[in-house]
Amino acid sequence: MCDDDAMLGRRALFVTGAAAALTLGSVTFARGADDMHHTETRTVRGTLPPGSPDFVYVPVEVPDGVREIKVAYTYDRPTVPAGTPGNALDIGIFDERGTDLGGKGFRGWSGGARTEFFIRADDATPAYIPGPVHDGTWHIVLGPYTVAPQGLSYELTITLSYGEQGAVAEPVYPPQRAKGRGRDWYRGDCHLHSWYSDGRRTPAEIADLARAAGLDFINSSEHNTHSAHAHWADVAGDDLLVLLGEEVTTRNGHVLALGTDPGTFVDWRYRARDNRFGKFARQIRKAGGLVVPAHPHATCIGCNWKFGFGEADAVEVWNGPYTPDDEVALADWDGMLVASVREGRDWIPAMGNSDAHRAPDPVGSPQTVVLADDLTREAIQEGIRAGRSYVAESRNVSVTFTAAGGRGQHAGIGERLRVDRDTPVTVRLEVTGAPRCTVRFVTDQGVLFTSAPLPVTGAGTVEWRTTPSYAAYVRAELRHEAVIAPLPGALAAFTNPIFLGRD
Repeated sequence: MCDDDAMLGRRALFVTGAAAALTLGSVTFARGADDMHHTETRTVRGTLPPGSPDFVYVPVEVPDGVREIKVAYTYDRPTVPAGTPGNALDIGIFDERGTDLGGKGFRGWSGGARTEFFIRADDATPAYIPGPVHDGTWHIVLGPYTVAPQGLSYELTITLSYGEQGAVAEPVYPPQRAKGRGRDWYRGDCHLHSWYSDGRRTPAEIADLARAAGLDFINSSEHNTHSAHAHWADVAGDDLLVLLGEEVTTRNGHVLALGTDPGTFVDWRYRARDNRFGKFARQIRKAGGLVVPAHPHATCIGCNWKFGFGEADAVEVWNGPYTPDDEVALADWDGMLVASVREGRDWIPAMGNSDAHRAPDPVGSPQTVVLADDLTREAIQEGIRAGRSYVAESRNVSVTFTAAGGRGQHAGIGERLRVDRDTPVTVRLEVTGAPRCTVRFVTDQGVLFTSAPLPVTGAGTVEWRTTPSYAAYVRAELRHEAVIAPLPGALAAFTNPIFLGRD
């Protein structure tokens, strides 16, 4: 075993075309080892100061004849003052095809979820991509997520095993349609994490929980890796459509690539100031996916969305248990609706997902309920994109929301009721599964109607009358009883809007 000390003097600063990064001196191994079962190990130690770039690359010269590359790492976690971030170091790897932004060299990223990983032709640690180990310059990528004032000292142990490579398995992906019920309301959860990133559940366990939660579809959304895509086929079925995607986890916010083509990888190594997000949003759509900013007002480091919403197909307004940051996201989204009617431009639909990682995180709470022509990838995506959906806290809550006026004209969620400005309009919400919840009708002018609490049965019908001149749109909210007056209670459900008027 050889020790290489990767200190400041051996670093070279470069720019990848996006975020600034550091590259260290190369780690080399003997070439042409005679013993086909020989292993070699190198250890790299270094210290990163506060203010380090987002990514630090460690080049590894991989000789011919390697069957497996294994990497383990540790780093120090010193005590820091209250309110000061400590050390957190992520890790991943790129193969001999390089580290270009959006290039083909990506072979896996586990963030901070694992302390070691391996890659072989026939297998790899979850979050990593199996495939041939070719000779050339590989790059271990370190991501100093946060660095303590004392700096971050790390140790990398790299082991190469020589020998004949195993057979590369052809990936099998889940089908893009399930049996379905024709045009109907389908329930889904599009933000879930398995052990193929930082979750603790297997795809099979997630699928079981999804079925128990009454879901018809889910979306694979691992952090910065598509490694799970080939592991969902066995758990999909006529009763469960599995879409494939990624949670693109940048330092300036997270975005769901929802329902992309199998095997699609979307890069995450850029910030808002790098002006690269548009390129990758277009890549998501070119791969057949939707662009959905996730938990835009979350308070975790790097989670707050800073890329704007010009590229968004929808926005995740409700993420997991309903908390104050969801309330802020809801208000922000409502402000975008107001701007869309004021400026006569397209609006962005809302959705909700669980972001479940491990027990006791509930799958399907909340869930997005979509009106789709069938239970297929394209139909579900079309329903989400059109805003024909509402968000409910569980399978127990169902709503029917309509607006009627004029000569028998009517419209549903995500649609427009095309009547004259002064035509009387009746808005109607039918509810089941929401005991003692309050109904609120929200318009571009604010909350214009609040009902009495629903009965303990949780079922009821609420109507309200308005005109397009008074309300350019109406959306419905179901609220639980308030815990602290005068703040509103937590959401039990909310709908996308119905627009009123001819334009």
